[in-house]
Amino acid sequence: MSSWLGRRFQATVGPVAHGGHCVARHEGRVVFVRHTLPGEEVVVEVTEDRGGSYCRADAVQILSPSPDRVTPPCPVAVPGGCGGCDFQHATPALQRSLKATVLSEQLSRLAGLSVSVAVEELPGGPLGWRTRARLTTDASGRPGFRAHRSHRVIPIDGCPISAPGTVDQVVGQTWPPNSSVTVAVDATATTHIGPSAAEESAARRTWQVPAEAFWQAHPDAADVYAEVVAAWAGLSPGNAAWDLYCGVGLFASVLATAVGTAGEVIAVESTPAAARAAADNLSDLPQVRIFEGRVEAVLAAGIGRAPAIVVLDPPRTGAGRKVVEAIAARAPERVIYVACDPAALARDVATFATQGYELKNLRAFDAFPMTHHMECIALLGKTT
Repeated sequence: MSSWLGRRFQATVGPVAHGGHCVARHEGRVVFVRHTLPGEEVVVEVTEDRGGSYCRADAVQILSPSPDRVTPPCPVAVPGGCGGCDFQHATPALQRSLKATVLSEQLSRLAGLSVSVAVEELPGGPLGWRTRARLTTDASGRPGFRAHRSHRVIPIDGCPISAPGTVDQVVGQTWPPNSSVTVAVDATATTHIGPSAAEESAARRTWQVPAEAFWQAHPDAADVYAEVVAAWAGLSPGNAAWDLYCGVGLFASVLATAVGTAGEVIAVESTPAAARAAADNLSDLPQVRIFEGRVEAVLAAGIGRAPAIVVLDPPRTGAGRKVVEAIAARAPERVIYVACDPAALARDVATFATQGYELKNLRAFDAFPMTHHMECIALLGKTT
């Protein structure tokens, strides 16, 4: 079969798929199309074809627009432009609906579950929410973001989804060529460019967050997630609990409040700077013990008392079978799983099912408006 790269043809767009695109079909092949919406009639241009049953394309002409189509607020959120945003051409309500569809589809396909969950809006609206960004510079030192599935840098003059004090402090300047620039604005409205410790606020505490450590990009996300964990934990004073992939200690602090000084919270983090920050941030909570290391290695050592609950917030790839089996081996009553990727969540939920745990509750949040990303919090309990 000859490559379709650069080929244009008309297509009817089908459902949304995980990854920020919709599915169309042409001459027996699946075409994953960006910059379109379900039900639209479009002209596509193939941008990637590695052979096989599918290729990737952009919608370069909209023949029959969806009633939920809008003009993107960013001039580079277009075919061939910045790859950071996937849904700027859709109303915020439709964006959340598309994400809910993807979440349900992933749970059905990978975990065999029929679940319908609304993706909840966080405060502040779809623009100006992103408090942390990493930009890349081109050969001339101009900052920008990469094109979709490419190393090509798209220089920018601004970023509508980024909070004041971030991208606006980087653009218009020349930086070292072919490098990266990280920028963040913290809870004190201080801008940090490059490695430095930010000060954040969530769960009624102040947090020192080193540059290497993770913190939520949406300013309301950490507080909201901490509230969900607190509501679902079901802990009593004296209980033991685990916080895996604990970062700088957000969820460990919530668990520590619930179990009190007679309880025990084991927190595990693999990034040394984050683990040190967690120890400093939670130094007033003697019931918290911080372990630095990979979660699977620390759990294999047989740490602490059997937990009543395990909270885990793994990276985008998920926890994986070894971690799930290690958790199940200690037989917690409940597991709270915080996930930024619905496919990884669904795979791990399926693995938990083989260990005698079922999905009891699920919430999803539009913590990354204009992109295809979302945050999910799942409550799992022992199968009845």
